[in-house]
Amino acid sequence: MMIWAIFAAMTGAAVFALLWPLSHGRAQGFADVADARSLYSAQLKEIDRDLARKLIGDEEAQAARTEAARRLLRAAGDEAGPAGETEPSLRRRRASSALMLSVVPLLALLIYGLYGSPGQPDQPLAARLENAGPQQDFALVLARMEAHLAANPGDAKGWSLLAPIYLRQGRYDEAAKAFAAAVRSGKPDPELYAGLGEARIMEAGGVVTAAAREALAESVKLDPKSPRARYYLALAKEQDGDGEGAQAALAQLLAEAPAGADWVGAVRARLESMQADAGRKTIAALPEAERQQAIKAMVDGLAERLSAGGGSLPEWSRLIRARVVLGDKPAALQAVKTARERLAADKDALAAIDGLADELALKEAAP
Repeated sequence: MMIWAIFAAMTGAAVFALLWPLSHGRAQGFADVADARSLYSAQLKEIDRDLARKLIGDEEAQAARTEAARRLLRAAGDEAGPAGETEPSLRRRRASSALMLSVVPLLALLIYGLYGSPGQPDQPLAARLENAGPQQDFALVLARMEAHLAANPGDAKGWSLLAPIYLRQGRYDEAAKAFAAAVRSGKPDPELYAGLGEARIMEAGGVVTAAAREALAESVKLDPKSPRARYYLALAKEQDGDGEGAQAALAQLLAEAPAGADWVGAVRARLESMQADAGRKTIAALPEAERQQAIKAMVDGLAERLSAGGGSLPEWSRLIRARVVLGDKPAALQAVKTARERLAADKDALAAIDGLADELALKEAAP
């Protein structure tokens, strides 16, 4: 019922705001018309004195008398009726008031009936959070967690659950604060420290800041094999200019990775990217003849690795392009053929290889 009381009060306020100007007649110029007459009579006498002293001419005196007489007549007219209001105007004002009193509430009810939900019972937020079932809205769950932690800021378990959610949502500043609260409130945990370091890195746009390194170092201190902390510490070495140290750290991380770890692919891709960048920089500094030999050696190494088995679409595409750049078209044709055999189960990859073959004029490689 409270909501209806609020609606009634709002409707009453709106109607009152509309009726207020209609409830007042024309304001009188003077509260006491007798005072107005005395004032204008005094003005007429003043005009006569000025005329006698020849301070003004006859025409000016006549114009002044006319204006004073008009004011006096207006004051007398205001006194004649109730605020100058006639019977027709009074009827119009009453009709307008009645119309507003009836139309405004009816119009509000009509709009609410069309766009509102009058048949639905009240659904307070607290009740929805308490009664949410298995299909509960994720936003409500998150709101419940936030409300709980606002009332219980020392709940380390709650912060440890909320922090990764913030991190996945890209709310890095809030994630860092949540991880920090979990670290403060609970026992030392390497995963929480690693998460804190990652959140600070993401918050800084990918830069491994001093605060992030501090958290990562704590994680490694508690768990020397923490993959997330070791990965970001390797990136810190790369950002410090220690490319070889970063590559060595990632290579060691891959060598010690558990079988089937889901993070291996990302780490390997990063290592290969580092190695490629380092190789390009090294080759670029060589004389022309040595540069060509180094490039050919790298391409041959890639071809040898791919021929041993496996290989992704980007790797095969890189090998095919490199063969064409080196002017070895037969080797490029063979690479296209082998790539199609290895990627036969992936229709999208086959289409990409065929498109690359057309682009590089290797059409004879098509079946």
